[in-house]
Amino acid sequence: MAAGQEPRRIEADQGAPATAGDRPIELKIREIGQLFQSLDPLPFRERDLDAAVEEYVVAWAREQGGARPIHVLVHLPADEAEREEAGHIADAIRNYFAYRAEVAGWELKELFRVGRASLAIGLMVLALCVVLGAEVSGRVGDGYVGRFFGEGLIILGWVANWRPIEIFLYDWWPLTRRRRLYERLARAAIDLRPTPT
Repeated sequence: MAAGQEPRRIEADQGAPATAGDRPIELKIREIGQLFQSLDPLPFRERDLDAAVEEYVVAWAREQGGARPIHVLVHLPADEAEREEAGHIADAIRNYFAYRAEVAGWELKELFRVGRASLAIGLMVLALCVVLGAEVSGRVGDGYVGRFFGEGLIILGWVANWRPIEIFLYDWWPLTRRRRLYERLARAAIDLRPTPT
């Protein structure tokens, strides 16, 4: 940060509403640039949101829950509201969350791809362990040593399937919830409210 330069800061309405969905998500900024990553070289409508802005908006949207429409209200000085870029704020925010929803969808597809590959490998390992376990038990006998190797190999086979089971039972939920939240934010109503300087 250059000497004498004021630190970047986003002020947000910190008062918790009685019901999260009753109020819009409010952002108070001094300049439009505070909403977006300052180093992002892309055109204005395609820029990434500032990390603090994204975190705040996503947290409030998550609190609202359900499928209720999301409303974002951006407070900014009147002179900033008159700039050409101000007319593109809503599109830029919605485009950003539409892109994040798309990325979450890609991550979900990749997770399922890994899950399918892991399941194929896990089932082959399980089948091999069952065959080897039966072979070892047959050669060593049904005593403790034979049961130790036979049951140990069966356990190893099931452990090899732990990851695909975890993926298909649990890991996809958070990604699906995140994608739905981003999709809701991509459809949000976004309004600007000029404030006197």
